[in-house]
Amino acid sequence: MAQSSSAIRNSKRDVAFKWEGRDRKGQKVTGRLVAANEQALRGELRRQGIAATRVRAQSQSGGGGKVNQGDIAIFSRQLATMLGAGIPLVQAFEIIGAGHEKPSMRKLLLEIKSDIEGGTSLHEALGKHPLHFDALYVNLTEAGEQAGALESLLDKIATYKEKTEAIKKKVKKALFYPAAVLAVALIVTMILLIFVIPQFETLFKGFGADLPAFTQMVIDLSKFVQAKGVYLAVVVGVGFYTFFYFKKRSRKLNIFLDRVMLKFPIIGPILNKAAIARFARTLSTMFSAGVPLVEALESVAGATGNIVYENAVMKMRDEVATGQRLQRSMENTGMFPNMVVQMIAVGEESGSLDTMSGKVASFYEEDVDNAVDSMSSLLEPLIMAILGVLVGSLVIAMYLPIFKLGAIV
Repeated sequence: MAQSSSAIRNSKRDVAFKWEGRDRKGQKVTGRLVAANEQALRGELRRQGIAATRVRAQSQSGGGGKVNQGDIAIFSRQLATMLGAGIPLVQAFEIIGAGHEKPSMRKLLLEIKSDIEGGTSLHEALGKHPLHFDALYVNLTEAGEQAGALESLLDKIATYKEKTEAIKKKVKKALFYPAAVLAVALIVTMILLIFVIPQFETLFKGFGADLPAFTQMVIDLSKFVQAKGVYLAVVVGVGFYTFFYFKKRSRKLNIFLDRVMLKFPIIGPILNKAAIARFARTLSTMFSAGVPLVEALESVAGATGNIVYENAVMKMRDEVATGQRLQRSMENTGMFPNMVVQMIAVGEESGSLDTMSGKVASFYEEDVDNAVDSMSSLLEPLIMAILGVLVGSLVIAMYLPIFKLGAIV
């Protein structure tokens, strides 16, 4: 069955359609097109010699919601591959955009395509969407356009985005496990306190004897949760809202949180390694693209993903701008292991800073992978142990009066 991925010039009101029809030979064909309305779509299909038999508009709100950096990473690889295959830039955007499953991403790419068709350079068109294409992405694209090596630079960008997204996923996985342990433990405990413990309390009233201190403590806790549970939930909800509200707006709070997380047991070493991996990967990509070191360090700082490292790299940039060697400025921060500093020093001396920083990045990316996998293996039995202690303690508290009664009898 033939497929068509052509697209009509996009505007803010354009709609994506899925269509079925027959070509000049009477064969059934299907595809997706973006057009202002169904009439414009049918007109475009007629110009292609296709008689549409069914046209269906696609929802603009479905398909996964807003564009994320994972979508940008996949797009970067697709674009690099198509340009490497000799497909013109506008046509590559048309193919990728019209065939994308996510409406928001399709709209973004077709808007960029329209800008390029209007005479705008690629880096300028990307720069109009700073939420999706940061300064580093735009600067590398501009360097590729000016050097006449756009295909090569896009390939480097695609590799960079894939590596950094993989690291982000690993870090999120590392942070998710402890949060999951606490959440599951809290939910199970609340269920027992609200629904199970009161049933035992009714049973114990018929004993006519004092309850063990541990059992009475658990029953009192159950009564408190039942009576004040709604207020507790409101307080916790307001607390979370306030925390995230100030986290988005207070740089001092973020610096404090990032510094604390770097020193946190188990999680801290993983976050340190991830920041170093992003630092080295970004430095390698920028330097191999011919970006001057001082300018590259400014982009590297924002890509580390941690404000403590960001401040350290900005300090390094200032020192390098005054003539200091990169190796010495890294040592002055006290944030980088000796092995990293020495490999960067070798890269500076041999004129292969991009290669050596790339090796540092690969080493730490693999180290993060192994650390997260090891932590996951350790946390699985830890989850069971925590739940066992919580549930077991409540069960023991409820059965102590029964054991006591049995001993008296």
